[in-house]
Amino acid sequence: MDIKAKFWNKVSELRKKLWLSQEELASKCKLHRTYIWIIERWEKNLCLENIEIVAKALWIEIKDLF
Repeated sequence: MDIKAKFWNKVSELRKKLWLSQEELASKCKLHRTYIWIIERWEKNLCLENIEIVAKALWIEIKDLF
C-alpha cells in the first residue's frame, strides 16, 4: 500500500470514528464535498495546507495522520 492509501485510510477511519460523513467533513474543512470523496479514493494528492485543515477538522495533530 502506498503512502497516499495509508494516509487516506487513516483519514477515513478517523472520520467514521467521529460519525462524520464525507460531506460533513468537507463542510468542516470548507472544501467541496466531492474533493473529500476524490481524495479518499486516492485519485488526487492533498497539499500541505489542506492536510492541516483536515487534521484540525478531525481534532487531531497532523502527525497523527501518518
